[in-house]
Amino acid sequence: MGTVSVAPTEIERPEVVGEPEEVAEPDVPWVTVVHNDPVNLMSYVTYVFQSYFGYTKDKAEKLMKDVHHKGRAVVSSGSREEMERDVQAMHGYGLWATLQQDR
Repeated sequence: MGTVSVAPTEIERPEVVGEPEEVAEPDVPWVTVVHNDPVNLMSYVTYVFQSYFGYTKDKAEKLMKDVHHKGRAVVSSGSREEMERDVQAMHGYGLWATLQQDR
C-alpha cells in the first residue's frame, strides 16, 4: 500500500465584528520645570523669566518664588520640541531646568 499525501488546507482568519481599533493616546503636553539652585539670585531668575518668556514682572516673580520656596516651578508647556528648546535656553542662562510630560 502506498502513502496518501494530503495538502494542507489554507485557513483564513475570520473577521471579527466590533474588533477594537488601536486608539492613539492624545499628545500629552510637555512642561519645562526650573529647579531651585544655590547659585542664581532671585532677581536674576525673575529677569530670565521676563526676558526669555516675555512674562510680566508679577508673573515672573511668582514663578521665581515658587522655584525658591517649593524647589521648582513649571515655567512653560507645549510640544516636546518646544520644551526641549526652552530647557536648553534655561541652561544657557545658567538655570537648572528639566522637561517632563504633564500628567
